[in-house]
Amino acid sequence: MKITDLKNGIIIVNLIFFSLFTPLLLAKKPTIEIDIINHFFVPDKIIIPADTKVRLVIHNRDKTPEEFESYELNREKIIMGEKKVKIFIGPLAEGRYPFFGEFHPKTAQGVIIVK
Repeated sequence: MKITDLKNGIIIVNLIFFSLFTPLLLAKKPTIEIDIINHFFVPDKIIIPADTKVRLVIHNRDKTPEEFESYELNREKIIMGEKKVKIFIGPLAEGRYPFFGEFHPKTAQGVIIVK
């Protein structure tokens, strides 16, 4: 076997690999945007598909910090005033997954419904 044959074989294998897996690597996760406005989550009810990893982008439109917290999702993240964060959840089984703002738990409440 010649070295050029070996190099050509490696190039062909790389082309096959990248042609098969590049779409998977570039595929974006579904993204759900949530705002915090006057210590409320907007929207406060989110529906997502079961068995799917989802990216939550949470924009805190208030000047004060808030904490996204969910015992059921095993997530907690402080979002400083006028900043945003990304939180990945899932894949999840069907059900209801409540979340709340720990700094304003009476108003900052929501639920993720997985169908």
